[in-house]
Parts: sequence; structure tokens; C-alpha cells
Amino acid sequence: MQTQLADFIRDTREGQEADAILRKCVHCGFCTATCPTYQLLGDELDGPRGRIYLIKQVLEGDEPTQRTQLHLDRCLTCRACETTCPSGVEYGRLVDIGRHVVSQRVPRRGVDALMRWALKAFVPRARLFGAAMGAGRLVRGMLPAALKEKVPLARPAGHWPAPRHARRAIALAGCVQPAMAPSINAAAARVLDTIGISLVEQPGAGCCGALRQHLDDHEGARADARRNIDAWWPAIERGEIEAIVMTASGCGVQVRDYGHLLADDAAYAARAARVAALTRDIGEVVAAEHDALVARLHAAPGSAGELAFHAPCTLQHGQKLRGVVESVLTAAGFELLPVRDAHLCCGSAGTYSLLQPELSQRLRDDKLAALTEHGALRIASANIGCITHLDPASDVPVRHWIEYLDERLAAAA
Repeated sequence: MQTQLADFIRDTREGQEADAILRKCVHCGFCTATCPTYQLLGDELDGPRGRIYLIKQVLEGDEPTQRTQLHLDRCLTCRACETTCPSGVEYGRLVDIGRHVVSQRVPRRGVDALMRWALKAFVPRARLFGAAMGAGRLVRGMLPAALKEKVPLARPAGHWPAPRHARRAIALAGCVQPAMAPSINAAAARVLDTIGISLVEQPGAGCCGALRQHLDDHEGARADARRNIDAWWPAIERGEIEAIVMTASGCGVQVRDYGHLLADDAAYAARAARVAALTRDIGEVVAAEHDALVARLHAAPGSAGELAFHAPCTLQHGQKLRGVVESVLTAAGFELLPVRDAHLCCGSAGTYSLLQPELSQRLRDDKLAALTEHGALRIASANIGCITHLDPASDVPVRHWIEYLDERLAAAA
């Protein structure tokens, strides 16, 4: 695709990156076949190719409108188009640049502006979010149905093993997961403990920055990244840890991108690249210990039963980790049921379920139908956003796969 970027962005790093991405696109349209919003709406401008044209026009000097912004807002940033693209177009980065430019030229107004401000100011603050979630649970029975489903019942976290192994890793607590599902990181700690790795959380680390990044607050996302790097760096510098473990695949995509996010920050660029290189999804960590896992499971009774696995977009398209979790679950004795259109997004996509509720709910209904059409009595996923989006509307429990594996290991003990 030929480009002639406008003066305001041509010589910036964002402009140079966007130009390189745009020039990779050959207009083939393969991406539209795997785009969830194009499938729902049938509008070229609600598919990747159409959005690429919109972004190109804006970067070449056309004035964006609220209609331009709407089409970009409707994108889930699921990145299924990247998996499909034969030319390697990095659409996720391009749409971040495009949204950021458009947001500077088309100011948010009214309820939309207020909601986005509240999400950026409130959700990334784990203590504040946790206090609100606790208050919500106290009055959950009196909440309207739409709000009630956003306040899941708490599951006890259970025992977190004290560090006892020479091998250690850091877990990111994140912003919403400690309040919504503390059982996930605790289960990960128990699983890793059984195979010889101690998992710890570092005080001072918090939101990964993905929420602010996708709400066009790029400087806020960089501030989140710097805070996490500062919290983790002493342990990294002393050589005490071998990995930074992500139990939320959405956080994993963001932290793996720290090197790119802070590439122009002289004080943080090298450390950010080191953190990105150390980042591992919990599935990768467990899969690498296959023999130890199988050895621990030798006494587990029979099959672990049937399970439908929902691979989050951030796992299969963002991190390109297709089949890793599935191999772990199969090795643990679970029978994975087929899932139709497994590449499609469930509609959670961070704040998307709040900002685009109608499209989000349609995608959720389609995903749950696909996950349960072969009679699944349990659904597993790998991201807190997907889990809390799917579970309230599901007739069967939706939990993180590491929790099911933790139960399987407990049965073998």
C-alpha cells in the first residue's frame, strides 16, 4: 500500500512505524474472514481492511469524524486478522496509533468521555477496585442484573506455598484479578510449587498498562510499565528469578511489549527489553516442565473428564501461543472437546464489554453456544476478562485452566 503521510506525523516514531505497517498491506481481504465485527455487521469499515484505509486517510491528512472514531472503537483489537494475514501486517499496533491520533482530533463527549475517564482512573488502581468490588458483593442481591453480572462471587484463594525452591518466578497480580479471582494466582503458585518452582508476587507492581493503552492513554500505559519494572528490577538484577509469569493472557501481551512501549525512554529501554524477554505465560512455564507434571499426576485417578477450552485472543493471536495450554491439559488427563470457530473473540476485550455492550453480548452468546454444543460441563480459559465475561451468562462454570489443573494435582497428592 503506497502512503504519503502528513507533516504532523511523518517524521515521528509513530508515523514511521505506521508507514512501515501500511506498506505491508496488499489489500487481499483475507483478514475480513476472521474479523468478529465484520462477521456481525457486514460493513467493510468494520473490518481490518476498512479500518486500515480509515487510519491511512487520517495519517495522510484527512480530518477524522465521529464516524471514523466509531468504526475504530468497534474493533476488539483481538488481532485474529494478524494470524490470518499472509503479509505480516501488525494491525494491533497500527490501530493503537490510529485511535490515539483520532482521539486527539475528535474529542470524546458526554457519557462516553465520562466512562472512559472513570475506567482509566479507577480500574487500574487495585486497592480502589478491590474496595469497590467488596462493597458490590455486600449488596449484590439488590443490584440490577446487568450490574450484578459484573460482580462475581469470590472464591477462596486457598493456600499459597511459602518460597522453598531454588527456582523462583514472579507473578503479576494485576489490577482486577486480585479482587475478582484471587484463586487464580494462588492455584498457579501451588501448581508450580509441586513441580519445583516457587512463585512470588512483588509489592509495588500493579496494572500492566493494557487498559490505559487501549483507551488511548499511551503515557499512562508507559507509567504503568515503568512502575512494574521498578518493582521487579531488584530481583531481576540480583538474578533471583527465572521468569515473570502471567496468569492473565491479556497482561502477557502488554508486558511482552514493554520493550517496544519504552524503546524511546533512555532510562528504561534496556530494562524494559529485559523484562519483556523474561515474560512467560503460565502455560509456557508448565508446558516446559512436562515430565515433572506427568510424574506428579501418576497417582491421579483415571481421566480428568471432559473440558471445553476457550483460547483468549490475547493468547492465540496476541502471544501466538496456540496449542500450548491444550497440550498441558491433555497431558493432565483432560479430554478437550472440539470448539467451533475457536479463533473468534468472546467479546470481552478488556473494557469493550462496557463500551460496546450490544456487540459484546452477541459475541459472548455465540462463543458460549460454540463452547457448549458438544455437552461440555466445564469451560476453561486463560484470561480474567474472558472468564468474568463468559461465566455470568454460562450454564456451566467457567474458570481458569490452572485452577482445574490444581484440582487435578490435589487429587493425585
